[in-house]
Amino acid sequence: MTAHHLAQLNIARLRAPLDSPELADFVALLPEIHGLADRHPGFVWRLQDESGDATALRPFEADVIVNLTVWESVESLRDYTYRSGHLEPMRRRRDWFLPLDRPHLVLWWIPAGEVPTITQASDRLDLLSRTGPSPEAFTLRQPYPAPDPLAV
Repeated sequence: MTAHHLAQLNIARLRAPLDSPELADFVALLPEIHGLADRHPGFVWRLQDESGDATALRPFEADVIVNLTVWESVESLRDYTYRSGHLEPMRRRRDWFLPLDRPHLVLWWIPAGEVPTITQASDRLDLLSRTGPSPEAFTLRQPYPAPDPLAV
């Protein structure tokens, strides 16, 4: 059993309202993509409301959706992101989302069993924006190892 899990936040600015024809394909794919994540090896937890997703939660801006998840490792998240059915919808992200002027994804280590909050996730994204990748806030392109559980 690992002492730490990987928390992941990504945000996306919608090109149009969720109930618009422009986003119909994206909305239709959500149950499939969430189910794929829920069953993927290494998946631990994801933020969701009563409907089963988090698209109604808008802690950043009215047109920005969030995805907050926890994984056992960087490798399990990377495998889900790039080697599963998630890849094809991710390739279409420009059809549904507008570019942001700041990082849209941040990773950080949390003690196994903890659930990250939106506030913690927002703080990590801000840290990444201000200082770049570090052990406290990093990316899939520049990951950092989990803290050593034996280090004092």
